[in-house]
Parts: sequence; structure tokens; C-alpha cells
Amino acid sequence: MKLSNFNFNLPNELLAEFPAENRDESRLMVVNRKTGTIEHKFFKDLIDYFDEGDVMVLNNTKVFPARLYGNKEKTGARIEVFLLRELNSEQRLWDVLVDPARKIRIGNKLYFGDDDSLVAEVIDNTTSRGRTLRFLYDGSYEEFRLKLRELGETPIPKYINRDVTPEDEDRYQTIYATEEGAVAAPTAGLHFSKHLLKRLEIKGVDFAKITLHIGLGTFNPVEVEDLSKHKMDSEELIITQEACDVVNKAKANKNKICAVGTTSMRALESSVSSNHTLNPYEGWTNKFIFPPYDFSIADCMITNFHMPKSTLLMMISAFTGHDLMMKAYDEAVKEGYKFYSYGDAMLIL
Repeated sequence: MKLSNFNFNLPNELLAEFPAENRDESRLMVVNRKTGTIEHKFFKDLIDYFDEGDVMVLNNTKVFPARLYGNKEKTGARIEVFLLRELNSEQRLWDVLVDPARKIRIGNKLYFGDDDSLVAEVIDNTTSRGRTLRFLYDGSYEEFRLKLRELGETPIPKYINRDVTPEDEDRYQTIYATEEGAVAAPTAGLHFSKHLLKRLEIKGVDFAKITLHIGLGTFNPVEVEDLSKHKMDSEELIITQEACDVVNKAKANKNKICAVGTTSMRALESSVSSNHTLNPYEGWTNKFIFPPYDFSIADCMITNFHMPKSTLLMMISAFTGHDLMMKAYDEAVKEGYKFYSYGDAMLIL
């Protein structure tokens, strides 16, 4: 499979700028790999496809307000700072992206907030846009983190060409998000409402929660025609013994295991035993799944509609089968499904 196999024409008007009014009333395309059939439903109809003992694997990572705006010392130029990951909590060192990057050099200071109460010094260049910042703040570590949250903005994707609204703080977050550390939401999970989760629970569906802190690397463009030469950024992953027990019991009983989102699927495939059961794991993963690929744990998945030539689309191709996936995407465009983070959903059985 080559990069060019994953191109398709996506009209701009199909990129969702806002979420559906109610989480579980997004549209749901149901794709059956055995029969090759495609159905058009709503997300709340998901419950009809699962039974007692089936398991849904949820990524409980929580998005933090990662986008800050500051001013450069002397010139006062407005600079966007996107927090990627904390490197050292004692020294308050962070990996960040800056924009515009050409203005930001080692030794520069950036000031944040109306009162300039938070200052950052650039101490290293990491990539063309990447910098290491040391934050300077008079206060405890807890107060510093509160200040970051107060000044930060919900990091909705750049393609959403509008200002962040108060609604985004709630809607660009799953209702089961508990473990802070992601700079992008596990978007397939955005469609679950409390009501739908409760109905699934009453029906006897079990949930296994894993944590994969999504970084911006998930969205890096693939720039090589030969997919085997693409390298994914590493992301932090935690799979507990409790989650393994839930998944492995369902597997032993031949119940459905549904990965909610490409991040949950990557997590599952990053820690598989030789006899195809799930192992506990705490560390980092740079797993890149593209065709051909044999999946070991999940036998169905929920996902959003992804961008052309993206690594997410490549995983969906590996899981669905390339021809069926392209047929489903043609249908999605024709039927006006909404794409990307705030878009509609697909259930692949």
C-alpha cells in the first residue's frame, strides 16, 4: 500500500466546525465487513449492535487547555504557544510549538496574561517550530498549573476556522475523561452521552478504560509514498490489569470487543501477548498500523471520518479492508456525512 492509495476528494463544507447539538444524535454509518453492507443510523442506535458481556474499550485521556497566547519581550509580538508535554515539573520545563517560529530564539522571553504574571524563557530549539520553555512563576507547582489552565484555551484543531467558544471546553472532551494529558480529544468518544452509556450498562455491556495521551504527532502528515518509512511520534500509554481482565474475559467468552476510536485500537495493539490476549502496560507507544495488518484484540470499532492520506485512515483501511473503506467513504461524501473531530461516526462490525 502506498500513500497515494489513501487520497480522496473531500469537499470543504463536510469538515465539521461545530459538534452536533446532542452528543448521541450525530449520524452513524454502520459498515459490516462480512456482508459488505452499509447502513445509515444515528449514534444512539449503537445500542442495537451490542449484547450482554460485550466490551467497549474507552480512552479516558483528558484534554488540557494547551493553547496559550503570549507577547515577546521588547517587540510585544503576539506569539501562539502550544503546550505538547511537560518535561520536568520541578524546573517547569515544557516541550512546545511556537507560531510564528522564526521570531522565537533561545534566550527570548515570552509574557502571558494581562498582568504578565507568567513568564517563559526559551532554552532550546527542538524542531523548526519546536522549543523548550522554562516557565517562571511566583507560586507553588499547583498554583502554576492552575495559572496554565486559566490562561490556556481548548486546543480545537486548526482547520476549525473560528474562535474557541465556552462550549468547546465541554464538547471537545469525552464525558468519561479523567486522566489529564492529551492535546487532542479521542474524537470517537465525543458521541457518547451519559444517557447512552447508562443504557449500554443496563444492557450488560462492560467498559474497559485505558489511557493514551494523544499528542499532535497523530495528525502529522505522511510525507513518504512508502508507508513503512513513516515514523509515528511516541505517546504515553497506560493499560491497567483491571482493563486487561475485562477485555480478556470477553475474549475468552467470545463476546464482542469494540475499540472506541483509533487511539483505543492503537493502545490495544501495542500490548498483545503471544497468545493474543491483552497485557498491562505503562510506557510509550509509536505503533503505526497500516495495511496489511492482523488485529489481535478488537473485532469491531467506532471511529470518526478521517482526512485523506492520514495515518488514521490507514488504520481504518487495515481493519475494514481497503475497497470497502473507500466505498464507505464515497458514500459518506455523497450522503453529506460530517468529517473529522466534530464530525459523524462510523461503526465497523
